[in-house]
Amino acid sequence: MHKPIIIGVAGGTGSGKTTVAKEIFQNFNDQSIVLIEQDAYYKDQSHLTMDERVKTNYDHPLAFDNDLLIEQLEQLLAGQTIEKPVYDYEQHTRSEQVTVIEPKDVIILEGILILEDERLRELMDIKLFVDTDADIRIIRRLARDISERGRTLESVIDQYTSVVRPMHLRFIEPTKRYADVIIPEGGQNRVAIDLMVTKIRTIIEQKAFL
Repeated sequence: MHKPIIIGVAGGTGSGKTTVAKEIFQNFNDQSIVLIEQDAYYKDQSHLTMDERVKTNYDHPLAFDNDLLIEQLEQLLAGQTIEKPVYDYEQHTRSEQVTVIEPKDVIILEGILILEDERLRELMDIKLFVDTDADIRIIRRLARDISERGRTLESVIDQYTSVVRPMHLRFIEPTKRYADVIIPEGGQNRVAIDLMVTKIRTIIEQKAFL
C-alpha cells in the first residue's frame, strides 16, 4: 500500500468548505477515500458541568484535541485502523460512540482550524482554503443552526458577533496564508473544484509509480 495523501480543506464557518470537501469526495468515490471532520475532535468535556460545557468557545484552537487527531492521522498513514470519536452537540461533549475507519489511499481533512496547527499542515499534501464573504457565511450559519441545531435567531446572532466573528479574524483568516490554493465562494466555484480534482488525480497517479 502506498502512503496515503491528505487533502486539507479549511475556511470559516459557513464558507462552503464542507461542500467543497464533499464535492471532492464524490469525484473520487470510485477510489479508496475517506472524509474526516475536525469537528469530531472537539475535546471531551464529560468532567465539566453542563453550565460549564455550554460556555465552550468552539471557534478557538484550544477547543480541539489535535493531539488525538494527529495521532489517528499518523495511524492511518501507517496503514492502521482508527476509532474516530463522535461529538454529541446536545450534551456538549464527546459521545461514547466511535466510528471505525480503515486505512484509505486518500484522506480529506475538513475543518475551520486545520491549517492553524503546524503539525497538521506538515501532514497534508494539498492545503485548500475556502474564502467566502462574511455576509454569505453568517446567512448560511443562521440557516444551519436554526434548522439543524434548534437554535433561535437571537442566540445565533449573539454567538456570531461575540465569538464566531472575533475568532475568525484572530485565528481562521490568518491561516489563509498557509494554503496552496484559495477557493473563492466555496461549493459554487465549479471551476476551482474541477481543477483541484484534476490535480489530486495527478498526485495519486504519481504516487502509484513511487
